[in-house]
Amino acid sequence: MNLPKRKKNRLDDYDYSQNGAYFITICTRNHKEILCKIVGDGACDIPQINLSYFGKIADKYIRIMNSKYENICIPKYVIMPNHIHLIIRINDVKETVRRQAPNPTNAIVPKFISLFKRYCNQEIGEKIWQRSYYDHIIRDQNDYNEIWEYIENNPKKWIETHKTQDA
Repeated sequence: MNLPKRKKNRLDDYDYSQNGAYFITICTRNHKEILCKIVGDGACDIPQINLSYFGKIADKYIRIMNSKYENICIPKYVIMPNHIHLIIRINDVKETVRRQAPNPTNAIVPKFISLFKRYCNQEIGEKIWQRSYYDHIIRDQNDYNEIWEYIENNPKKWIETHKTQDA
């Protein structure tokens, strides 16, 4: 049986342990809407994210990991019903750490995501995340600002998209 070839989702020649900012999207297994409900719409009604039990665990580990690692900062994130968007900034990585973390699989970003998923899955008691994740290397301030806005507006976009699907 010929299985489809998996597309690589990391850049071969990029060092994922170097200082920089990354836009990460982590999806739930089978895109199940288990992390939250997004409620509210209208001109004056800003969408509210009501985290589920699973979403609260994900939020807890994002916050713990954000404060635990001195060289990693998560300045912006949003938990959506079936995925999470994060901006991860890596700062002040020592040269020895970069040499110990060959790119891309043993680098800081993949290790961070792997630990996050593992902690969540252990507390929940089952695997809730899809196998991989999406990353985008943030290239400049304009890119950073656009991604920040995208994360900020994602709940509103979700409501608008799902309102038309439900109608």
